[in-house]
Amino acid sequence: MTFEVNADAGEARFSYSPASFFGGAAVYVYNRRTGSGVIDTARPDGSVGPTLPFPAALGDSVIVSFAKEEQTVSTCIVVRQGRQSQSDICR
Repeated sequence: MTFEVNADAGEARFSYSPASFFGGAAVYVYNRRTGSGVIDTARPDGSVGPTLPFPAALGDSVIVSFAKEEQTVSTCIVVRQGRQSQSDICR
């Protein structure tokens, strides 16, 4: 999971590396602070993005959801520049 943050513009783009089980999923990236985000579709290999820019700043809590007919998986992450890690999960 990667965020490319443009601090001057107050926006970010989201990317996700291939994970075949997410192939074709609807992907929702929702910024809890701004109440807005972006919706995209995972490619057949499960990769996403970079998405269109959405309002975000470093330190914002963003919920990322991958939704398929049979299952939805969501994670809340604190945005930082670049690749996210386990330490960036919302507390």
